[in-house]
This record gives sequence, structure tokens and C-alpha cells, in this order.
Amino acid sequence: MPYWANSWLKINSLEGRMNKTFPMAVVAAPGKVEFREQVLGQLHDHDVLIRMKAAAICGSDLHIFKGRHPSAPLPAAVGHELAGRVERVGGQVSRFREGDRVVVEPVIACGKCEFCLSGRYNLCSNISFQYRRGQGGFAPYFICDESRLYPLPANATYEEGALVEPLSVAVHAVNKAGIRFGNTVTIFGDGAIGLFVLMLVDNLGPGDTFLAGARADRLALATALGAIHVFDNLQEDAVAGILAQTSGLGTDFSFEAVGLQKTLQQSLDVLKKGGTAVLLGIFEEPKITLAPNLFIQKEISLVGSQGYCRDFQAALKLMEKKRVQPGRLISHVLPLDSLQEGFELLMDEKTDAIKVVIKMD
Repeated sequence: MPYWANSWLKINSLEGRMNKTFPMAVVAAPGKVEFREQVLGQLHDHDVLIRMKAAAICGSDLHIFKGRHPSAPLPAAVGHELAGRVERVGGQVSRFREGDRVVVEPVIACGKCEFCLSGRYNLCSNISFQYRRGQGGFAPYFICDESRLYPLPANATYEEGALVEPLSVAVHAVNKAGIRFGNTVTIFGDGAIGLFVLMLVDNLGPGDTFLAGARADRLALATALGAIHVFDNLQEDAVAGILAQTSGLGTDFSFEAVGLQKTLQQSLDVLKKGGTAVLLGIFEEPKITLAPNLFIQKEISLVGSQGYCRDFQAALKLMEKKRVQPGRLISHVLPLDSLQEGFELLMDEKTDAIKVVIKMD
């Protein structure tokens, strides 16, 4: 059983000092971040103690900040897009040593269920994430089993390393879609995940790619990243516009990276007959309604995409080869004591915030 399954706080020394404490960010109530003292201590054999260098605010963190995350009731730890330096290793750690630059894959899988045993640990029957178990990344230290650590490429900054986790989400979704050369694609969502999907799709060299979002600055960036046409989904009919530009056929693939009934329905409406929609947005509302006859009339498919499974390696290789440049999405770099401000920036639709990274030093 992983060390965090009971409580990662059952550790009690660092550098010979008992009960060393450090502050960790928690969303205590909707819209309120506070820091609570945690106890740090002795490592288990395969544990790695990481001195945090950078952590990014994720869309999931925003759901928690609003008190609307379906799997993380308040109070809840936040921060799972992480990069740092190895501070200390457990006695049986073989892959890392002190001083290594690393990124963290924060998923927790049991390793025993049917899905884990078949290699699909993202579908683990008992899947969780470290922030859901009380360990968040907006803190000076983080503890992780070495099996969930990866070396950060030498040509990447810690700030870029903090974006490997959302990039891996996009990698998994694009791989799940099965896009081929010449296919047309529509992306609903101009947040980090939607923009990462756009970067990856552009790398594949498909046909025309469209993106519908709600922020002028993000739509401008989407154009720079390769979208042939962008739509303000609050001001115009994105589906009608895309159908008009595809001779009424629609696109071969669509991605829903928002988590709203409206955009999910649009992702189906915009599909060409026989097309596939990939769903990766998190829905705050547990139940929604759709037009079911579309699936029969157009013979379309709706495919879910859950997190990542052996996708960190691909994401890191893309970064190393400069095929994807996650730093283009970083709009703000703030110190840890400005975390509340970082959340508020992302919640304010009048700002130009896209990806806020918290720098620990």
C-alpha cells in the first residue's frame, strides 16, 4: 500500500530535527486560501523528498477554490502540477539522487485492481491524487514515491516543468482520439488544456483546426499556435461558423475541454458524420442533458479521456525536442505568499491570465 494511503503526515524528522513543520496551502472555504502547518519527517524506503521550485494552478484547483470540485470537498489541499529538486531519498531509491531536477506525476493508483494490472492505471478502481489525500504542492516540500517521478529535461525551466502534468492530460486525449494526417479538428476551450491540445494537434499536421473560447487574449494566442479560425463562444455561434467553413460537413474530431453542457453539446453538433468527440473537461454539475438522436443520425462517438497513463514520458520528450513549448502559456509567475492573488487572477475574466505559476524560492 502506498505511503500516503493512511496519512502522509505520519513522518517526523528532517536533518535530525524532530517535528520540523512547514506551511502548505489549503482552500479552507470557497474563495479562501490559507496556509496550515504540516509536519515533515523520515522517508520510507522508496520515498523521495522534493524541495519544491515551481507549481502551477490547475483548472481542478479552480474548481476546488470555488468549492465545486466533485471529488475534493473543502477544506482541501491544492497544487498538483509540480517541479522541484531532490532534497533527500529513501534507503531503497535507485533512480534519483540528491540534486536531481524532477517533475511529479501526482496520480495515486492501487496497483492491484484489474485496470492497474492490465496497465491502465488511469482507470484504477481506487484512483486518487495526492491533493485529495491531503498533500498539496503549494508548499516548500513534497514527498513522492520514486515510481511517480521523472527527470526534468536540462533545457527546461522549473516553471515549464510545472506544466508537464496538464500537457500529459492533453497528450492522453489526443492519443485517445486517433487523429490522422488531413483530419479536421475543433477544440472547445481556451484554457491551458485546450491550448495544449491545439499545440499537439498542430504538431500532427492535420487539416484545418478551429478553436472556440471566451477570452480575447487566449483566442489571439490560439491563432498564433496554429488555429485556422477562432470563435468567441460567448458572442457568436461557433458551431454555425465552423459548419459554414467546412461546407456544412463539420470536423472529423472535436475536444471538449471546458466542462459545460453547452460546450459538450456543441462538440457533438460540430462533428462530421462518423466523427469522434473527446471529453476531458471536468463538470461541476453531476447531471446534464444531451440530444441523443445525434449519435444515431450521424453515427458519431463520444470518448472520455481520464488523466494520463504513461503519457508523462511523451510530454517530456516533446518538451526536450522543443516540439511543444509550454512556457508560451505562462502569463504570470508569483511568489508563494501571493497564491491567493494567483487564484483571483484566474477567476477574473478581465485579466490576461492563462497559466499562473507559483515560484517557491
